[in-house]
Amino acid sequence: MNRREFLKISALTTTSLLTKACTRIPLDVPDPNLTPTHPTPVSESTYFFNLHPFIETHPEAVFIKSTQVAIKTDWKAKLREGMEVARELFVFGTKKGISIAPKIAIKANVTYTYGVGNTLEGMGIVTDKFFMEGLLNGMKSLGFQPGNMHLHEGNWLKDSKYASDLPYTGYIEIGERTGIQLLNFPSGRKITELSLEHLEKDTEILWKDCPQGVVFRRIGYMAPYNQENTWLLNVAKFKAHRMGMSLSVKNLQGMCVTPYVHFCEGLEKTLKHPEHILDDFQPNFGEHIAELHSQHQKAGIPRWDRPGIDWNSGYGMEMWAQRTCDSLSITKVGLSIVEGIYGRNGDGFLKGPGTGGKAEDFMTNILLFGKDPFRVDIIATWLAGHEPENFGLFHIAHERELTSEVDPRKIPVFHWGNGNPKPASLTELERTPLKTPYLCRDYLGQNESPYHMVDEDFQ
Repeated sequence: MNRREFLKISALTTTSLLTKACTRIPLDVPDPNLTPTHPTPVSESTYFFNLHPFIETHPEAVFIKSTQVAIKTDWKAKLREGMEVARELFVFGTKKGISIAPKIAIKANVTYTYGVGNTLEGMGIVTDKFFMEGLLNGMKSLGFQPGNMHLHEGNWLKDSKYASDLPYTGYIEIGERTGIQLLNFPSGRKITELSLEHLEKDTEILWKDCPQGVVFRRIGYMAPYNQENTWLLNVAKFKAHRMGMSLSVKNLQGMCVTPYVHFCEGLEKTLKHPEHILDDFQPNFGEHIAELHSQHQKAGIPRWDRPGIDWNSGYGMEMWAQRTCDSLSITKVGLSIVEGIYGRNGDGFLKGPGTGGKAEDFMTNILLFGKDPFRVDIIATWLAGHEPENFGLFHIAHERELTSEVDPRKIPVFHWGNGNPKPASLTELERTPLKTPYLCRDYLGQNESPYHMVDEDFQ
């Protein structure tokens, strides 16, 4: 049977974005009955947390949990889903595990929303704020201390446009209500008031050498991402993007400080950086990328023949994928989650195949999680209706030994219900096609639609 025959599109679960951009989603203070109280203080030197033992002993697996949210504006339902999954994922006790004393670095997808993050039109751009708040509250109810929980974004520094957009995302309210460290560095200074040149080493910026780097020689990370004795929780959004799908791996791009965070920029923009920034790049990285791009095109990576040197070309995607793999080669991820209560098609922001050229959201009602962010993304890409083996990122990650699998059929998948995993088959999973502008085949006489599926059979 052809894979496309498995695709299911339910018109009843489609949420149109044809609402006015000025429609605001109420920033209600969560119901007190849904907000957990802090547990009795414990000795941090003797108290530990672990992931659910089945997840810990099956790092090769991907888990899929169904959520029960009728419409994307039902904030109470999303809050409950976040709290519930937190209480199922983490186990606390005195048994040896990960001490709660070190910092917990949490990476949500809090990207630029063009000032509409708190509207129906903007909701699908970022990790859902109410799910995120529920997840944080669930973690706190188990014993995580909000003073040790840091949720930052590498684009929030003073000179970045992302900092000015932050109030529109709803995440400032999350920080205020949960008490987590959102706007402050571990040093105590405010992120949005500082520029790169003013950051203190180790307490505000972490410099990490990249010995296997293709593009980077070293990378600057926003503290406490990639800090010693810090546990990383990665919470991405289920959405299409110009790079294909924006999921766990791409979300981790935001750990890097500006301007290192701009993985998607093409060669020309990169070479315009000041000399002291370019010193952190590998010598002659442009030529090296050209060699690798040529090799991978000959090897048959799909769409790698799209001409050009900007991000929207085979060469540009080679550059982006290698930068992404450079960073993942020096990053240890504790757990990756993809929030797919609703998924978005289009360019990852506001444009898409819907009426008026707008992106569309669909009630997909899934959460995906696992220890290997690449495997999580391969299965999430499959659930978005695409053939993962058509994306160069996964082949390059496999080539660089960052993941051991590319074929989704060879990745163990489990249904997750009330903390109980049960084996699942890909063919029984419902898929929601999310069209993307990824490397459109509009060259050499081809006429593919600007927003399309990347679902060709791959041998």
